[in-house]
Amino acid sequence: MKHKHGLNPFRNDDLENNEETKETEEVKENKEDENVSENTEEIKDEENSESDKRYEVLKDNYDKLNSQYMRLAADFENFRKRQESEKENLLRFGLENALSKMIEVLDNFERAEKALENTEDYTKYKESFELLHKQVIDSLAKLGLEPINAQGQEFDPNLHEAVMQTPTSEHQENTVIAELQKGYKLGEKVLRPSMVNVATEG
Repeated sequence: MKHKHGLNPFRNDDLENNEETKETEEVKENKEDENVSENTEEIKDEENSESDKRYEVLKDNYDKLNSQYMRLAADFENFRKRQESEKENLLRFGLENALSKMIEVLDNFERAEKALENTEDYTKYKESFELLHKQVIDSLAKLGLEPINAQGQEFDPNLHEAVMQTPTSEHQENTVIAELQKGYKLGEKVLRPSMVNVATEG
């Protein structure tokens, strides 16, 4: 049965039903969006929590390493100061020891000078000089000073400095035939090389 204007009598009901369906769907969508939003927030909270934990772990490790570094730096500084102090003490002790031995030599020089004031005996002068010279050598030897052997030795550029070369058939080539100035060493360290005349092929 048709009505006026050809309208369907069920159309309004259908529209109402459709609107209710749309509203229901919108409510569902809103709830789903809310759930998604809540889940997203939870995930973010979990991520933030994990990030905070990692930060705390890293900060704790950094603090431990920094503390160890500070202790090592302090220990090294103390070690350096001890080394410098010990070095200064050794140098001071070595200098004091050397000066003490040389003071004894000075005492003997003064005694010899007084003893020879009223004499013109050349022999006594010579004996006193030789005695004092020996004492100086002995005192320096006790401090570690050693003379370098040169005369008759094969020339060694580490120990000898050739200031002259003499062609000769009396000596083997490269032999030290004369020592012009004595050299000295302290242990293995050369303090002054011997100045020498070296034989060359004649």
